[in-house]
Amino acid sequence: MRWWDIAPVLELERELFPDDAWSEGMFWSELAHARGPHATRRYVVAEEDDRLVGYAGLAAAGGLGDVQTIAVSRDQWGTGLGGRLLADLLQHATAFECDEVLLEVRVDNTRAQKLYERFGFEPIGFRRGYYQPGNIDALVMRLRVHTVQGTESTESHG
Repeated sequence: MRWWDIAPVLELERELFPDDAWSEGMFWSELAHARGPHATRRYVVAEEDDRLVGYAGLAAAGGLGDVQTIAVSRDQWGTGLGGRLLADLLQHATAFECDEVLLEVRVDNTRAQKLYERFGFEPIGFRRGYYQPGNIDALVMRLRVHTVQGTESTESHG
């Protein structure tokens, strides 16, 4: 994701998350940490026919990764795009030397929860009223990342 992607990202963000969409400033702030030798963020976009159809972001610090956001346009649901975006973030989590990756997902978003479970994320708790203004709880999920025979891999429970 680059600065010129922010406008179409915001459009999709507001369409998919009308009650708790990120602001333009939030995306600018994240992108400020996504470049250079001391980068702690990874933000990517997916395009089809010159149209932005998805985006995702990861923050990393101190061996811990956090999936900040994953969004896929409704016409792309069921195509595997969400999985490809998540796979990209997890690949970069290993590059950031993360031991664990966390995320929050709305308790009523079972589609996303199933995606995360397929990648080996496990529920570890809740954040009550995390999504505002709707006061919707978040399910906190964790994936442990470990080294196997000198190569990075993600632990799978499937």
